[in-house]
Amino acid sequence: MSGFPRFDAEGATLLSDRDIKRRWAKFHDSIRSVSGNVLQRVIGRMLGEDTLRYKTARFFGRPLLRLVRSLRKQPAPTVVEPVVVQSQKVAAQQRYFPINYRIPRHILDPTLVEVHQQFTNVSTFTLDESVESANDSVLALNELLATSSSEWLFVVDASVSEANRSVTLAALLSVATPNDDVVFADENGPNPFTPILKSAGVGPHTLLSYNTVGRPALLRRTTLARIGGFSLDASWVFEHDAYLRLKESGAHFRHVTAVLPAGRPDVAFDASHVREDTCRVVRTALERRGMHGEVTPGELGTLVHWRLDAPQPEPSIDIVIPTRDRIDLVRQCIDAIEAKTTYSNYDIIILDNDSIEPETLDYFAKTKYRVVPCPGPFNYAHIVNRGISHSSAQYVVTLNNDTILVTPDWLERMVGLASQPDISIVGACLLDQDGRREHESIVIAPYPQHLRTDSNYPHPDEFTLATRDVAAVTGAVQMVRRELWEALGGMDEDLKVVMNDVDICLRSQDDGRHVVYTPDVRLYHHVSSSRGDLDPLDDRNRFIRRWDIFGTFKDPYFPESLLLLGETVYYRHQWD
Repeated sequence: MSGFPRFDAEGATLLSDRDIKRRWAKFHDSIRSVSGNVLQRVIGRMLGEDTLRYKTARFFGRPLLRLVRSLRKQPAPTVVEPVVVQSQKVAAQQRYFPINYRIPRHILDPTLVEVHQQFTNVSTFTLDESVESANDSVLALNELLATSSSEWLFVVDASVSEANRSVTLAALLSVATPNDDVVFADENGPNPFTPILKSAGVGPHTLLSYNTVGRPALLRRTTLARIGGFSLDASWVFEHDAYLRLKESGAHFRHVTAVLPAGRPDVAFDASHVREDTCRVVRTALERRGMHGEVTPGELGTLVHWRLDAPQPEPSIDIVIPTRDRIDLVRQCIDAIEAKTTYSNYDIIILDNDSIEPETLDYFAKTKYRVVPCPGPFNYAHIVNRGISHSSAQYVVTLNNDTILVTPDWLERMVGLASQPDISIVGACLLDQDGRREHESIVIAPYPQHLRTDSNYPHPDEFTLATRDVAAVTGAVQMVRRELWEALGGMDEDLKVVMNDVDICLRSQDDGRHVVYTPDVRLYHHVSSSRGDLDPLDDRNRFIRRWDIFGTFKDPYFPESLLLLGETVYYRHQWD
């Protein structure tokens, strides 16, 4: 990934206001078409978007909606897993995710017959994972790599029928190019009602968390041979180990947006079959990359948690906290940091945006922390930039005043990631007042939204539970190397209130750098407690123009077959 293209460079033809309105209208219409009842859809079209009648209805209607939602609010989810009878388990398995997904019928497309006839260029290796040891299979695969003259290697489980092999090979070969080293597709997984949908980009840090490529996949034989083939030490996760080494070598991966039938068997997801080996190959990958840390099993059999050690000696970190009065929030935010933080080399800078309340001014006068005046109308980007300009620390953390720390070693975990040369910005998991997850990265599919497994992505899986590469994270808690922040010019102060955090994340991903989200750092977040409901359309439209949102922009790290519309994830494609 060499960064995202910008569309507001000097000399570029910018989207007109009319084009912007059309894109917004199309987006909102797509949300209405799949959500709400008929009456809600009709009222939505009558009110329009960004009209006076819409703003009036919103002004009077939102307090009423808040009241209704508060009365209907359910208690926070418990961490204790309820006892589930077998019939309930079956019912749960039959809930589709995404909700509009249906199990595909796999029929060989007549237009792919010519591709189908090129199977002589593919060496197919049939694997039986029901046997105890993987050694014989790995040795045989390496022998095939050494003796075959085929262009591609195709590993398939013995349980896959010839017809399904043909369907899969035809689909993979139809998109393969001479520049591709791995061509892979989505797969059914253990539960066909919730397929394993994959992203177009193979994030190097996500790949440490779990096997993001899986099967079905074509592997270029010469590229695989060049990295030494498959490793006996990797046992049954020899493919995951190979993908890690291929990614490190600069191999090119291509994703096919279709659920194809020649995926992994159920046993490949069983913890007793893969967990120990997965932890071992990830530890080896960290050592190969010169990264020091620990690897532990994750919540799922195929998932691992990895954390990196903080650099030694501890680098200096400044935590910048903007506020306008609301000393009640500032006090509980700082009190939690002081009470829980286990990292020693940190300081706090309070950014004062024209506070006037006597209690606030008294706190500022007595605090041991620096208070930087940031006068003028609310401009989050300007306030944060001014605060960081007063920092001389090696790393900075932007932190909202309405957050409360949960994870004591948060700075160790975040700086361990942020200190890696290929990582630009690090974000964390935010919880709402009831303990529900309200931020688990920002996905842009097609518009920036917070991913929330307790709401719009109600399907905890490898993807959501992983430390992973993402398009963006919220500015409510971001860690970045101060020198990089300054090199980027800080946040764009023309994005006064919103999208400034997403924008700097996108701008930071040049020269092979990545934004990384970790679920292992958690804070409570009382959303917009101090900013209120400021949400200027000008900021959003500037952001849309810059990155061609609703146009060519694609989030490389969100499953390519998914759309996030409102509070629901939908399946973008249907393979028939």
